[in-house]
Amino acid sequence: MDLSLTTREESGFTVVAPAGEVDVFTAPKLDEALAPLTSQQQPRIIVDFTGVDFLDSSGLGVLVKALKRVRDHDGTLRLVVTSDRIAKVFRVTGLDAVIPLYDTLPDALAATD
Repeated sequence: MDLSLTTREESGFTVVAPAGEVDVFTAPKLDEALAPLTSQQQPRIIVDFTGVDFLDSSGLGVLVKALKRVRDHDGTLRLVVTSDRIAKVFRVTGLDAVIPLYDTLPDALAATD
């Protein structure tokens, strides 16, 4: 399956919304979208995984790289995860402890972490 991406500004955040599968073949596309955003000063980014059906370790690696760049630039990275299967990937790896997960985009936008 392929991966499509949309990016928009909302309430002071850049919202990146992948749709499809984030795997070894498509993760580079997500990385290409996130790299310039995470390199800005004080980036505020939400990755909305609502449309993602599958996420593997390649996708997690992209997010870990993005988190490092965001932290290096005093920014914020939040994730919207609605699928229990995708959320489990973050819980099992412990990434939910370092990247905040939210059930909805409004929750992610309103958070004060």
